[in-house]
Amino acid sequence: MTEDHAEPRTERPYEQRELRSAPSLVLVATGHGKGKSTAAFGTVLRSRARDWPTAVVQFLKSGDWRTGEEAMLRQLGVEWFSAGDGFSWDSEDLDESRAKAVAAWDFARGLIEAGGHRMILLDEISYPMSWGWIDPLDVAAALRDRPEQVSVFLTGREMAQAVIEVADTVTEMVAVKHPFEQGIRARRGIDY
Repeated sequence: MTEDHAEPRTERPYEQRELRSAPSLVLVATGHGKGKSTAAFGTVLRSRARDWPTAVVQFLKSGDWRTGEEAMLRQLGVEWFSAGDGFSWDSEDLDESRAKAVAAWDFARGLIEAGGHRMILLDEISYPMSWGWIDPLDVAAALRDRPEQVSVFLTGREMAQAVIEVADTVTEMVAVKHPFEQGIRARRGIDY
């Protein structure tokens, strides 16, 4: 192994404790590497394979985006809500972008509280929290107080610490290399 990569774990921490079942989990995929939403969509696919009522709320992408994952997951019965107005750093009206993010959170919180879905993906929610548009403590409270059967998957760079603390699983994606650095734009079928 190179110096830059950690040695594989040799201990077996799961064998040292008694395992129990949990009715739901809070999962987070964060970091600057690619694959956060991809991992979340894979989990959404698993939830639909189990016939779980499932919803996706996207906080940045607008309804104008036509992604491959949206097309397929809608066919599988996933309820899909694109609540943003595109990439907010390109926005011509940040007040409108903020209002859409706040409305998306109000909607998502309602989905969580209603308890009608067993899996809810809050895609790219970290951004409006980082920008101060959504209170991370409010998000953490909704996660902590959710109905026991509702699992929630949250994605985005620099996830708020309050959310990380209530999560059961937190994975950080690390950027090692990305085509964008070489001037290659996003590819249909790979990136969306």
